[in-house]
Amino acid sequence: MDLKKKLTMGIVTGAMAVSLIGGGTYAYFNDVETSTNTFAAGTLDLAVNPEQIINIANIKPGDWMYRTFKLENNGTLDISQILLTTNFTESVAGFGDHIMVDFLINEDKSSLLGPSNVIASKSLSELKNMSPDAVKNLSPKFFGWQGGENNGIKAGKDDDMHVVFRFNDNGLDQNAYQNATLELKWNFDAKQTAGTAK
Repeated sequence: MDLKKKLTMGIVTGAMAVSLIGGGTYAYFNDVETSTNTFAAGTLDLAVNPEQIINIANIKPGDWMYRTFKLENNGTLDISQILLTTNFTESVAGFGDHIMVDFLINEDKSSLLGPSNVIASKSLSELKNMSPDAVKNLSPKFFGWQGGENNGIKAGKDDDMHVVFRFNDNGLDQNAYQNATLELKWNFDAKQTAGTAK
């Protein structure tokens, strides 16, 4: 084989090797990072402590009953409102007209200027058509100052409540209500606060 053929063969062989290396593979720098993200919803968890606010027997017209209880926010989210609804069953029609809630006061929302009175002198029959906010600061304002805690209940906090029930003595014949019974259900409906930027 002459020199010219050897050179040509060498050049072709070299070119093929370079084309295999250059065309088949290539290299560059690279760096990959992974972001792992989580969304976890909070909880609304309202408790009434004690669950049974009143259990009384042998009442007569004129009797009154003072009780206390707590509204507890055991969840991880703040509560903006707690709407109170009243339902009852009565063994004698009209008995709910004679059982009064003289007051329901939220002690934590009250101030030196006066109580935060959620309910003031309403019969159970009247309350069936109402849904007051039990954690709203209703104490009076004085030159724009109100005192007491802000509306709602923060997570992990509670409000102290005071209530007086009374069997109204209307001065008339109330014999129809002897041995009458009434089962009261108060529902406390907690609402979340408005959404915010996180």
